[in-house]
Amino acid sequence: MSEAEVLALPVSVPLELANRALGIGRTRGYQWAKEGTYPIEVLRYGQAYRVRRVDILEYLGIASADGREKVA
Repeated sequence: MSEAEVLALPVSVPLELANRALGIGRTRGYQWAKEGTYPIEVLRYGQAYRVRRVDILEYLGIASADGREKVA
């Protein structure tokens, strides 16, 4: 997933989309989410797993810890 695609993500995304953005396989991503070892915070809503865009951006080094996008 390109940087532009990651920047265009909505505020929160399903775990599968977060896996794609982080380069994590589907099975491994769900395994880590269930174990609590996913590299960023995973939110659980009933049966659904979601990840915040700001956490993805920070993990990838696209945004700072305060959530503001870095300017190249």
